Amino acid sequence: MIAIRTQRELELLRTAGRITRDTLIYLGEHIKPGIRTDDLNALANEYIRKAKAKPAFLNYNGYPKSVCVSPDDIVVHGIPGPKRLEEGMIVSIDTGAVYEGYVGDSARTYAVGRISAEKQRLIDVTRECCNRAAQTIRDGARIGDISAAVQTHAESNGYGVVRALEGHGIGRDMHEDPGVPNFGKAGTGVRLKSGMVICVEPMINMGTWKVKFDADGWACRTADGQPSAHYENMLAVTEDGCENLTE
Repeated sequence: MIAIRTQRELELLRTAGRITRDTLIYLGEHIKPGIRTDDLNALANEYIRKAKAKPAFLNYNGYPKSVCVSPDDIVVHGIPGPKRLEEGMIVSIDTGAVYEGYVGDSARTYAVGRISAEKQRLIDVTRECCNRAAQTIRDGARIGDISAAVQTHAESNGYGVVRALEGHGIGRDMHEDPGVPNFGKAGTGVRLKSGMVICVEPMINMGTWKVKFDADGWACRTADGQPSAHYENMLAVTEDGCENLTE
């Protein structure tokens, strides 16, 4: 069942989204060569709790940290640890906050020091995919419109679109219906209605769309070892468009 949010629920989701957005901004200010991925986790955990929220990712389905830190070929779900970020890497950070029972969820990809023009272009196109998808959202549109917007823009730039993972509805739980794939056909799928809240999250690879998972079942990597970028926003459907809760 797909929930239609009340005005009170939307207010709580706005706050959860704002805390999540501000956490990502804060982390972005600390990303530099030499920082440990677990340092970023500690910073996020502290920031979210000071905002009177709880880390949404911590212990979610057994996940052991408050953020996912995914450098270079890791698409998503990189577990923070002693690894240090290096000059020239790109790193995706995915995190969330629970405020009064409602969940915020968002992701960004950052440069670590100076990066190549090719990696910067991958980041830029991934962000553009998310923004173009948002432009298709309105009451009466379909999930396939979002999917097609992401796939068309990514593939027209020569990139692979991850198919093994997708966006999702969000509310009291982090992952709710409907699923929001990053590939598909416009005019198909679930019809959107004003009051729905969904996460659109393109995961775009420099090479193949194919991925593989680490033995622990968490980190998802590109099958060819090339870099991947991730950009996620939380969007509330309105009569004539959408409200971005995490931008």
